[in-house]
Amino acid sequence: MTVGLPDVCLAIFIFSPMPKSPTFGEQVLDYHFGLPTINLPREIDWLYPYDSSYVREIMQLFFNKYFDDSHPRCLLLGINPGRFGAGITGVPFTDPIRLQEVCGIENDFAKRQELSSLFVYDFIRALGGVREFYSHFYITSICPLGFVKDGKNYNYYDDKHLEQVVQPLIIENIRTQIRIGGRTDVAFSMGKGKNFKYLKKLNDQYGFFEEVKPLPHPRWVMQYKLKKKNQFVQEYVKALSKARDFS
Repeated sequence: MTVGLPDVCLAIFIFSPMPKSPTFGEQVLDYHFGLPTINLPREIDWLYPYDSSYVREIMQLFFNKYFDDSHPRCLLLGINPGRFGAGITGVPFTDPIRLQEVCGIENDFAKRQELSSLFVYDFIRALGGVREFYSHFYITSICPLGFVKDGKNYNYYDDKHLEQVVQPLIIENIRTQIRIGGRTDVAFSMGKGKNFKYLKKLNDQYGFFEEVKPLPHPRWVMQYKLKKKNQFVQEYVKALSKARDFS
């Protein structure tokens, strides 16, 4: 019997697999690998690790391991990437040591620790470990790229001109994190000072999140409040446990 054209089309429709939606991790990678750079004020340079094929390879291993799904995540927003964490590995607040020993991603980066990364993986461990934590949360930054001045880390808010120049990038960055799968009921600022003040002002203007809550910055804890570190770890655990249980 001859099969008519409509029957053939129906068969193709029935048996052709539906295209797979990109995962949370795939969207993160696509976004970061395509980030543009713009002209910055004098003596300030971009911290841009994504032009390294090795960094991209390591990031793919990490995000395919911990974000290989489409579940929404609660966002923790730091300031901008630093030289010894994401500036090396491409993974936010994750130095080469934590990346290998805690996350299980072997790497050839020089094994230099970052203070912020030490604190971050302390509260991650207290919240059940990396697999449990990353299934509910995504750590990122208000500004997706970092800055260097005179060979040292520089923050988007350290220079008013710089802040004005990168604000369109920051706004688009937050919008993109939400499109990727960031929850909008609550987000956390990693930093109770200038970072929180800036994020709250933006949120009041653009309505990204229903609520923005401040948490102490990991570097501040490790540099100035080390004796009370466990107290600040518990502050993170209490706030993030509530957000996780609400999801």
